[in-house]
Amino acid sequence: MTIKVFGHKSPDTDATGSPVIWAWYLNECRTTPAEARLLGEPNSEALFVLNRWGIDKPEYLEDTTAADTCVVVDTNNVAELPDSINDSNVTEVIDHHMLQGGLKTKGPINITIRPVACTATIMHDLMGDDADKMPEAIKGVMLSCILSDTLEFRSPTTTDVDRALAESLAADLGVSIPDYAAEMFAAKSDVSSYSDSELLRMDSKQYEVDGTKFRVSVLETTSPSTVLARKAGLMEDMAAVAEEDGVDQVLLFLVDILSEESILFVANDLVKTVAEKSFGVTVDSDLVSLPGVVSRKKQIIPALKV
Repeated sequence: MTIKVFGHKSPDTDATGSPVIWAWYLNECRTTPAEARLLGEPNSEALFVLNRWGIDKPEYLEDTTAADTCVVVDTNNVAELPDSINDSNVTEVIDHHMLQGGLKTKGPINITIRPVACTATIMHDLMGDDADKMPEAIKGVMLSCILSDTLEFRSPTTTDVDRALAESLAADLGVSIPDYAAEMFAAKSDVSSYSDSELLRMDSKQYEVDGTKFRVSVLETTSPSTVLARKAGLMEDMAAVAEEDGVDQVLLFLVDILSEESILFVANDLVKTVAEKSFGVTVDSDLVSLPGVVSRKKQIIPALKV
């Protein structure tokens, strides 16, 4: 039996890297056969990280079966997991998001959900002394996950634990955090190879607010003008993506990493209402700036009102 380790759909760096990290740990430290899998194509930053540290891209997992034993990381939301996840044998959940409910297991399991910025940070602690056995590539992936999820410590989700671990890993690897983070964010900002609909789904999560279903999409970039130049196409594709994905509305937040603010694309009156009720802004165009808002987990999702 080989355990399948995977994160959420539309995998970002943490949902790509954390399965790699935990599969390494299970194989090398617990002598338990395991393999990292992905529930979609990683974003450009995640692909950069895999290439930078010489890690093969994990295979795609379309769905799970009753015969599968699984470890779920970086989510506990069934909407972000395979359709048949509740038929599978889930043995562990490692996550840093709010508890969603809906995940059913065949018996008692290990669940670790902690209020830190990154799943990889939790994994380091769970490893204990075995963390010292991590090879350079795994350390590099772990550092990348933390820098991505904290936006190089800019995000309000950042904790002292995340920062201290990242600084320790960077020192071990001889990596300059500012220089390496700049490389990662440059890779994330290159969206030229993605269609508008792919951008809307690239880093997105489904959430329901008072009966209204949203796909909450976030594009983090150091080059907001590149995305804004595609505004018309993105706006046009929102309705089609919403219909195809079974939600009422796509909410697109463009996060300017360097300016530490978001720009919400206001496609219609529903989004206008959401913006004004949720963030206390006045909307008078199809874009609205949200200064200081950079975290979907801590600042966007909890604030949403309809």
